[in-house]
Amino acid sequence: RAGRFLGLCSLMATILAAVAAALAARRFAVRQLDQAAIMRCLGATQARLLGVYATQQLLLGLAASVVGIAVGWTAQFGLTKLLGRFAEVTLDLPGIVPALQGLAIGLILVLGFTLPMIVRLRGVPTLRVLRREFGAIEPVSAITYIVGLVAFALILYWRAGDSALASYVFFGFLGGVAVFAIVAFGLITLLGRLRHTAQGSWRYGLANLKRRAVNSVVQIVALGLGTMALLVLTLVQGDLLEGWRSKLPLDAPNRFVVGIQSNQAAQVQRFVKERGLTDFALYPMVRGRLESINGGAVRSKDFADVRTKRLVDREFNLSYANNLRPDNLIVAGRWWNGAPPSTAEFSVEEWIAKVLKIKVNDVLTFNVAGTKVSARVSNIRKVDWDSFKVNFYVIATPGALESMPASFVTSFYLQANQEKVLNDLVRSFPNLSVIDVAAIMTRFRIMTEQVSKAVQFVFLFTVLAGIVVLYSAIGTTLDERMFESAIMRTVGASRRHLQIAQLAEFSALGFAAGLLGGIGACALGYVLSEHVLNVPFTFNPWIIVLGISAGTLGVSIAGMLGMRGILDRPPLDVIRALS
Repeated sequence: RAGRFLGLCSLMATILAAVAAALAARRFAVRQLDQAAIMRCLGATQARLLGVYATQQLLLGLAASVVGIAVGWTAQFGLTKLLGRFAEVTLDLPGIVPALQGLAIGLILVLGFTLPMIVRLRGVPTLRVLRREFGAIEPVSAITYIVGLVAFALILYWRAGDSALASYVFFGFLGGVAVFAIVAFGLITLLGRLRHTAQGSWRYGLANLKRRAVNSVVQIVALGLGTMALLVLTLVQGDLLEGWRSKLPLDAPNRFVVGIQSNQAAQVQRFVKERGLTDFALYPMVRGRLESINGGAVRSKDFADVRTKRLVDREFNLSYANNLRPDNLIVAGRWWNGAPPSTAEFSVEEWIAKVLKIKVNDVLTFNVAGTKVSARVSNIRKVDWDSFKVNFYVIATPGALESMPASFVTSFYLQANQEKVLNDLVRSFPNLSVIDVAAIMTRFRIMTEQVSKAVQFVFLFTVLAGIVVLYSAIGTTLDERMFESAIMRTVGASRRHLQIAQLAEFSALGFAAGLLGGIGACALGYVLSEHVLNVPFTFNPWIIVLGISAGTLGVSIAGMLGMRGILDRPPLDVIRALS
């Protein structure tokens, strides 16, 4: 789970980097229109323009990737020191391979998301030199964007190390872009109508959103994706860490006793009950080998996974029960609800059903001490294995296995002052085997605390990537806003009027992005928690409130800081600089 979460951090950082690169490329292309037109007037061919700009982006990407590698290399020492305490081994220094991988990812992201804009620059009309309104550039084919998207997808699947995780993140990203764009346009339309109820500068600021609808949608989508990525990690990280801490309560079972024979079960229970151990439930265990599924023989050579091969080659620990355990959840089919059916039925654990391709209503045949036992699968169970309680891959109705040779197994919590009870139990019943997992559980608790710190450490890198996206999104329309503010000041607009108008526009952008990011984070967080990390998902409405608050406040502060210096400069200087 820690590995998957760290992979998720990496994927989210990659998404944020891609969004930032796309936004920066968009602003770069707009600012290069005049230069490209002049170069074309001086005889530069389209191929030459493409080569110049591609080389420029390649060098920038190379420099940025080298800086990123240096930062990552430095951070590796801190992470190694953090994890080294729990691993109790000397971790090797990072080799050259991660550096080359980081370099490749950086260059692919830069070229993949700047190439569409660079290709468009080569088609700038030469007439733009004389008439600025001729800024239309040739539309680019969808294939150019598909190349960048494919490169992005390859990076996700390459770095995730888990196809399910990469698929959820990739399609969540695509779905987020599409849904966010549609909803953002609707929100802008709504805000445009609400401007009539606003007064003065606030009305002007909200009107700007509608007037720059396309740019506003792009900014809301980018900021929404950034907010969603950060909130998803915050949400999943909280569930993950809380799940780890709550998995092993202080009274979790720390001893297992196996080998209790049928004729000893009552005596053993009475023995421990007289000595104060009340939580001592016995579970029947029958050994059986899976021979066939729906009449087809089950052979290890038919499976590629090594763990599955071993599973098929050994005997299963089967059990039988009337009632469903609290730490078992039916995900398909139905349980027999305490009233065993007239015919035998099996309940199969979710993971074993997946790897062996077992479905509800399939017929399984086990060989139990030379006797073949066949029954239909009536349900698939999800088992909380982290509870350290006794559980089984396959449970049958009592009538199916009660007559078979069985032993009993139990797990329980033994306090430090109760060791004598266990010693007396082993002396009285020497055939029993006691497995002490207390040391393992202590080690597990230490490990989860240390890995939790590592998870939080890596999370900081994604936060930094989110800040880059915020800067890039604000910067996409910064030049236009600067020029507009200078014109407004020229015709008499006060500094206060412009500040309030800008605040209205930025806060509306942040509100929309935060709202979308919060809702998207809850949806994607649920999918990742339930289907990738296997930790319980708890819907927290405060995540949406946090998204709205962080989006509104963050975008407002960043936008006002970006525009602060402009209001101090003479309007003529700004107009000359941007003309």
